[in-house]
Amino acid sequence: MHNIYIYILVMAGVTALIRILPLTLIRKEIKNVTVRSFLHYVPYVTLSVMTFPAILGATQSMWSASAALVVDIILAWRGKSLFVVSVAGCAVVLAVEFGMHLAGVL
Repeated sequence: MHNIYIYILVMAGVTALIRILPLTLIRKEIKNVTVRSFLHYVPYVTLSVMTFPAILGATQSMWSASAALVVDIILAWRGKSLFVVSVAGCAVVLAVEFGMHLAGVL
């Protein structure tokens, strides 16, 4: 029996437990340097894991996506703003896919 409401209720319960348990179990300040470092980087890792597959699948070609990813990593590493990195990524995808179209690859 496949009742969608049971699935939704279980998902809601698991999501609530994941968010509520740390708040109820850990009441004092975390002093462990390793745990604090781990918790500091969790948002960045989560965003990266959710974004990376979309980056590689958002274009017509894996080559244009990979080229834009490399350029964006270099620009971000050099401290450029999010706007500059985004515009550069779009420009690289446009240029690579236009070049591939002219070459007859796409």
